[in-house]
Amino acid sequence: MISYIIRRTIAAVILLLVVTAVTFGIFFILPKLAGQTADQLAQQYIGKNPSPSDIEAVKRNLGLDQPVYEQYWNFIKGIVSGATYDLGPSTVRCDAPCFGYSFKDHLEVWPQLTSRLPVTISLAAGAAVLWLVGGITAGVISALKPGSIFDRSAMGVALAGVSLPMFFTGQLALLLFSYQLEIFGRTYVPFTENPSQWANTLFLPWCSLALLYSAIYARLTRSGMLETMNEDYIRTARAKGLHERKVVVKHGLRAALTPLVTVFGMDLGLLLGGALITETVFSLHGIGEYAVQSISANDLPPILGVTLLAAFFVVFMNLVVDLLYATIDPRVRLS
Repeated sequence: MISYIIRRTIAAVILLLVVTAVTFGIFFILPKLAGQTADQLAQQYIGKNPSPSDIEAVKRNLGLDQPVYEQYWNFIKGIVSGATYDLGPSTVRCDAPCFGYSFKDHLEVWPQLTSRLPVTISLAAGAAVLWLVGGITAGVISALKPGSIFDRSAMGVALAGVSLPMFFTGQLALLLFSYQLEIFGRTYVPFTENPSQWANTLFLPWCSLALLYSAIYARLTRSGMLETMNEDYIRTARAKGLHERKVVVKHGLRAALTPLVTVFGMDLGLLLGGALITETVFSLHGIGEYAVQSISANDLPPILGVTLLAAFFVVFMNLVVDLLYATIDPRVRLS
């Protein structure tokens, strides 16, 4: 197990390097292949009618006058050991992990990410609990009563949940429950300051995300349970006289959870990297909103920071999922 974890960790580091290299290439190599010069790149971060000296200063400060491989190496080195930036009359030190300075607001990227991370974690964790409980429960009941009114209703709601986009359901929930009925708040408050207001503000985003994801989990659980409950070992468990609840939960649901755990690891990892549409719709100042603002401003260091953070969460959650397989499904240990 230790050697497996070490191999997966090394593979994760290599994958993160590939992700940063691809993102770096998209923002530096592709514009140059399209004919854009370093002067034109630098001019994007200056006001109108810049002087040649201003353009030259920006090129030097941002490292745009260096080869792309050297810029990438400096970025990776800054994450590991920090970096020093020459801002003209003065120099500033960016301690590790240093993801650079924003080209637009001239703030360090890493503190901006860490300050917004609690918002994104709160959103992802609460929504994950709701969609797991709701989706798996609906899927199990539908599988045990196929063709029933509950089965048809639940699968109809699941289909609607998958089909309706977040910017529609989110804005509709805000209109009804925040602006008209004024049941839920619209200003995020940290959990440490006021737990009840924290939950009140995040309840609508949780439900909107849960409606989207629980629909997928309900359908996956239903199909997995229908297949599992027809297996020979389920008939053997019933023949031995086990209680139906134990047969369903311990033998049926446990075996059907394996694909759900895989999907859950990917979904949660992606959400921890920022729920772009949800955070934008509900005005939550998380990683996703930061990514949207950076992309709109063509601000490379924040985009690289968000991309690397999201990739880390996805890789980490996949590692956790692989380690959980043996616990959830005994057949994995036997193989």
